[in-house]
Amino acid sequence: MAQTHDDPNIYYVPHHSPWPFIGSITLFTTMVGVANWFNGHAWGQPVFFIGLVATLSVLFGWFGNVIAESLAGKYNERVDASFRMGMMWFIFSEVMFFAAFFGALFYARQFALPWLSGEGDGALTNQFLWQGFSAGWPTNGPAEVGGAFQTIPAWGLPLINTLILLTSGVTITLAHHALKANQRRGLLVWLGATVLLGIIFLALQAEEYIHAYHELNLTLGSGIYGSTFFMLTGFHGMHVMLGTIMLAIIWLRCMKGHFSKDHHFAFEAVAWYWHFVDVVWLGLFLFVYVL
Repeated sequence: MAQTHDDPNIYYVPHHSPWPFIGSITLFTTMVGVANWFNGHAWGQPVFFIGLVATLSVLFGWFGNVIAESLAGKYNERVDASFRMGMMWFIFSEVMFFAAFFGALFYARQFALPWLSGEGDGALTNQFLWQGFSAGWPTNGPAEVGGAFQTIPAWGLPLINTLILLTSGVTITLAHHALKANQRRGLLVWLGATVLLGIIFLALQAEEYIHAYHELNLTLGSGIYGSTFFMLTGFHGMHVMLGTIMLAIIWLRCMKGHFSKDHHFAFEAVAWYWHFVDVVWLGLFLFVYVL
């Protein structure tokens, strides 16, 4: 849409938006619910779903306000620049988020397990606490927490999901080029293909989790391997789900003609996020499944 605020000194600021305050409450409710659900409290599950639905409702209302403001021409180049900077910092925070979990994985494999096996500074730990324990990966630790388990082969569903996400990175790029070339049909086709690939990825990951829990005894409680596996792949799956929802919303907006070849930052922001999700998965595939 064309910008109506051409004065570079004008910066639109919404007044008295209730969404940040309400959103913080719904997110807190969701967190309390899932934490208690995982710790065996029966009331945690309904509280989690109540918080989740409330959070989605907040996002629907909040994003609806932003879309309306954008279509009304209230955002000029200064606002657009702040949006870009905000998205960059958001993705950087997500990089740090996953870096923490990758760091936990590397620490467990490269330091904690060798120490428990008696290497380096862990000689006394091995002698007095876990005598005879020999490090190996994957492991559920010297106490064999969660019992024996099997791992998921990298060259099955994980490889298929890798190819799916790599393909989705190509389709979202083709959609972006179609938008900049003002080719609406190509835009909708390639963007719709990206949404479909995201849904397929999530369906295959759900199938993988069911197989792991029911047939391999690989669960979140399977020692250090199980916890790092499900924390990394689970949080990544959550990001894929959010990215797929955002892509679907952008597809609907494209259907309504909300973007032009010159003004489409919302599309670009979601595309940046999707490429970030792709890159994180490549790291997961290599360090969690292959190595």
